Amino acid sequence: MNRIAVVGNYLPRQCGIATFTTDLCEAMASGFPDLSVLAIPVNDTEDGYSYPPRVRFELSQADLHSYRQAADFLNINKIDAVCVQHEFGIYGGPDGSHVLSLLRELRTSIVTTLHTIPIKPSPTQRKILVEIADRSDRLVVMSRKGLGFLQDIYNVPADKVDLIPHGIHDVPFTDPNFYKDNFGVEGKFVILTFGLLSQNKGIEYVIQALPEVLETYPNVVFLVVGATHPNVQKAEGEIYRLSLQRLARRLGVENNVVFHNRFVTLEELMEYIGSADVYVTPYLNQDQITSGTLAYALGAGKAVISTPYWYAEELLGDGAGVLVPFKAADALAHAIQHVLEEEAERHAMRKQAYLLGRKMIWPEVAKEYVACLHRATEDRCARRGPRFAIKTLAEKETELPVLKLDHLRQLTDDVGLLQHAVGSVPNYWEGYSTDDNARGLVLGVLLEELGSEWLAPAAALPNRYMAFLWYAFNPQPGRFRNFMGYDRRWKEEIGSVDSHGRALWALAVVLGRSRQEGLRRAANRLFEAALPAAADFADLRPAAYTLVGLHDYLRRYPGDRAAQQARALLAERLLDAYRRNASDDWPWFEQKLSYVNAKLPHGLLVAGHWMKRPKMVEAALSALTWLAKLQTAPDGHFAPIGNEGFYHRKAERARFDQQPIEAHAMLSACLAAHDVTSDTHWKQEARRSFEWFLGRNDIGVALYEPAGGGCYDGLQREGVNTNQGAESTLSFLMSLAELRLHQQILPTVVGDPEGDGEGASVGTTSSRRRLEAAKP
Repeated sequence: MNRIAVVGNYLPRQCGIATFTTDLCEAMASGFPDLSVLAIPVNDTEDGYSYPPRVRFELSQADLHSYRQAADFLNINKIDAVCVQHEFGIYGGPDGSHVLSLLRELRTSIVTTLHTIPIKPSPTQRKILVEIADRSDRLVVMSRKGLGFLQDIYNVPADKVDLIPHGIHDVPFTDPNFYKDNFGVEGKFVILTFGLLSQNKGIEYVIQALPEVLETYPNVVFLVVGATHPNVQKAEGEIYRLSLQRLARRLGVENNVVFHNRFVTLEELMEYIGSADVYVTPYLNQDQITSGTLAYALGAGKAVISTPYWYAEELLGDGAGVLVPFKAADALAHAIQHVLEEEAERHAMRKQAYLLGRKMIWPEVAKEYVACLHRATEDRCARRGPRFAIKTLAEKETELPVLKLDHLRQLTDDVGLLQHAVGSVPNYWEGYSTDDNARGLVLGVLLEELGSEWLAPAAALPNRYMAFLWYAFNPQPGRFRNFMGYDRRWKEEIGSVDSHGRALWALAVVLGRSRQEGLRRAANRLFEAALPAAADFADLRPAAYTLVGLHDYLRRYPGDRAAQQARALLAERLLDAYRRNASDDWPWFEQKLSYVNAKLPHGLLVAGHWMKRPKMVEAALSALTWLAKLQTAPDGHFAPIGNEGFYHRKAERARFDQQPIEAHAMLSACLAAHDVTSDTHWKQEARRSFEWFLGRNDIGVALYEPAGGGCYDGLQREGVNTNQGAESTLSFLMSLAELRLHQQILPTVVGDPEGDGEGASVGTTSSRRRLEAAKP
């Protein structure tokens, strides 16, 4: 083994994983001069960081394609082994699922260090961790508790896992007074905590303990070292730090508390730790299987007081520290007083901690990692044959365009989303519509699911679109208005049933899938007021839009009886329409095909699957299969029904004006069909629909405008309609976002009728057998 690569965050990025990865790389490079060690960091900013020469390739956290590029880079450079640092929050996608694309493409041995192992994983976390375990040749954990979790919760065999402690720097055992004058705290007892600040650190309980401690030891100083975590800083600013400072002033201990609000260098950190008489980790959450800060303090020979999270229990259980209950300021106060009072006991704790830490110094840990990487390489060679094989184009997933929101932002003003554009310029004369603001709201939720980095360029837009829906709702008839002029005057008191159905769809998607509490509160009140009107929907398309939204809503709130009843009513209405109109040569809901046709089988499919109604599933799949075939041109590209007359039964179908909304409706329905059936045919159909945007269409011209992320308004006989309106642009952006979401994690089903979150598929990969399986 000559060349290894370590994937994870890297200094100067400010986070614990970056520090760990940097230290591990340097320790292996120093301890094994003949070993070439490369680093592959993950960037959470577009500009990246000023990395040292060891960094050879940079991953873009939000860009799924960059993970595949990284795998290609590692494969082509003949890397012998890759050591992946895994924590759900450092990679892009839902729960960091982008990392799976890297692992799936690698053709070399893989060792994954698990920094977090949830005891109660979400369905997505479980799937991700199980696949990581399966694709890794070996796994590394830092505690016996983590080893037990992998066996008991994730069914990972013990012989595949190595227990390697968290590395620490080798520092001398020194008297705290040696460093105190560096910080102006000479002659004082120093209590220290350090690390990136966030709400789960429990620092408030140490501050609450100080008044009692100061009664006995008035010369105590509590030193809090570390900047606020960058992700917390983005979301909340300095709310937590400021609340701690207010608490200290309110309790009258402001003269005994010092905040050093900075991400310190290793040399500075060692001096801060060296100055401490007592180190405290008052964390609030038991579910923590490792802590770099605790490992550092223990290795420096500090007297440690900690709450009993798992790693602390394991590390301090043999007299190397004191454990106190969670959220117990009085217990913290008594423990601090006892440790300060009993000097001999304090020094015994320090000695025990320091001796334990000698097994954790980086040179020793680096040896264990290199040995683990050797075992992984040997195991892979013995088990899997060649470590590098080229993938054909057929084996690789289609690369997707960059998701750009420039044009969408241009179409959005302080009122909401403008309907139309002249070219790429917003057309004020056409004003706004509820339809488009509802679509914009759905896109906002999709971007949120892709990750905060995707939503960030348009972070203010979902609230703006929600505000528009609130203003559009007319409470007297319980219906939405649809069209508003640029002068902010409504052109109607009641809009179309289509616009009402799309608004319900958007609100339900927010309630079912968004994690933004404020947005969901606003959506909830409006959804409750608007849902009763759905019972009167005789038109099928608003019923179908509502069913698709209700599916998302009821996955989160399955006990809502009003929503259950609305779903049952609307699904029966669609099934009845299908039975009345369908025949062997026309398996459809109506006697014509008009607009957003795929939404009809989509709504019936998700409702029937969740409600365990095989007849509904059968009807939906039959209709969608027929529609897909009908909208496939002889050379295999997607050719939707045109708006120039649509397609009446026994009449000639309209070939043009083809609309982007048709491609999105078909793509979305096909992805739902894939999730229900696990039939890869539907993924191919979804991609066929998406490729229509990129130029695989009747005239061979792309509708996507890559410079700003807009989409042309339609495909006409003479070419494209070069206006870039909201409906078209949103149809493209939603299609792209849905495909990206579908790529990010293992295929999941549309719904889980049993309600356990794991999902269940129906049918088989054969169309005929799938339809048979759907029959009662």
